[in-house]
Amino acid sequence: MDNGSGNLARWQRRFLIGAAAIAPIAPFLLIQGQIVRWKVGILPDAGGARGGKYGDGDDAAKLFVIGESTVAGLGARTHELALTGQFAKYLSGAIKRPVEWKVRGKNGVTARRTIDELLPYMPNERFDYILVGLGGNDVMKLSSPRKWRADMIELLGILRDKNPDAVIFISNCPMIIHSPIMPPPIKSILWSLSQMHNDNIREFTRDMDRVFYYPQPVNVRLEGFFADGLHPSEQGYADWAEDMIRYFTSTYKW
Repeated sequence: MDNGSGNLARWQRRFLIGAAAIAPIAPFLLIQGQIVRWKVGILPDAGGARGGKYGDGDDAAKLFVIGESTVAGLGARTHELALTGQFAKYLSGAIKRPVEWKVRGKNGVTARRTIDELLPYMPNERFDYILVGLGGNDVMKLSSPRKWRADMIELLGILRDKNPDAVIFISNCPMIIHSPIMPPPIKSILWSLSQMHNDNIREFTRDMDRVFYYPQPVNVRLEGFFADGLHPSEQGYADWAEDMIRYFTSTYKW
């Protein structure tokens, strides 16, 4: 068994042992989760067009962003002010070219649901860059390490088949430990799973060609980051996108 398979087996065992340990308090955790959802409410998706351009001039790079609620732009008024528009802005600065962007996001999707519900609507064109924003719902819905890895590898494989020459970026798993509205013990339980998913994806993307993962960040300021305690604010999206591009610049030569 190679090290990757060994780590996956270890994470899977931890997941199953943890699931068994919390089974007696599962009804309490369910109530906690419902209370958090009630406190947060449901933010609307970002408004405006789901495509645009940052920067002037010809020879624009093409960016496609796909994923969950952060890609749908919950917490921002428009996609220009949400993750996609902000990522396009900082990407444009890094590559010294304008960036044409398109986005397809949906609140609540896991990696599996992204394959089933969002990929069929991916534009039939070639993109230079793809950003995948997933992980939050796979944590919230308690996807096992084995399922998370299998679904993400399948998703990345489909994206690569559709865009053989694209550079694929993946945003971090959620920093649940910093959520101001998530109570204990559910916060620590979900944070432990988020860390496992983070380590998992870092491992299985390590040797993938032109696939780069932004791990759980340490350089994003928390003041003003959240719109509702879970989703980023417009300032949060800007800071997050800027730090992603800063990190990718250190790991990828534009």
